[in-house]
Amino acid sequence: MKENINALDEIHKGAFMGMDAIHFVMDKVEDDNLKNVLTKMDEDYKTVASEIERLYPKYNNDEPHKTTTMNKIMTWSDIEMKTFNDKSTSKITELLLQGVNMGIIEGKKILNNKEIAQDVNDIVSKYVAMQEKSVEVLKQYL
Repeated sequence: MKENINALDEIHKGAFMGMDAIHFVMDKVEDDNLKNVLTKMDEDYKTVASEIERLYPKYNNDEPHKTTTMNKIMTWSDIEMKTFNDKSTSKITELLLQGVNMGIIEGKKILNNKEIAQDVNDIVSKYVAMQEKSVEVLKQYL
């Protein structure tokens, strides 16, 4: 049971970190096609988060974990520092890809190293597949 809760919490936090990063860079993005890609990614993250929120009560009476205020501040400041001198589409894409890759790694660790229920596995697999698809799309903007 604990593995299911931990897996759902990690993926839920990852989805919120992705949404935060997208919101933090959106005003820096000048390429309309990339803006459309980011809007779609944001919608995908919201879908995964909603699915987790629907499933979570099966495993825990609390709310699924989200990113902390400190994590949001750190993400924002990291993006601000790394784009201070370079707000190019390529630089923004590089930063987003780093985050997406971290999400893939975390998701794969969960799938490979934990005994989780099938419904939890399905959500984690969906999250990883979504992230892997995002990598392929984002690479076009490097």
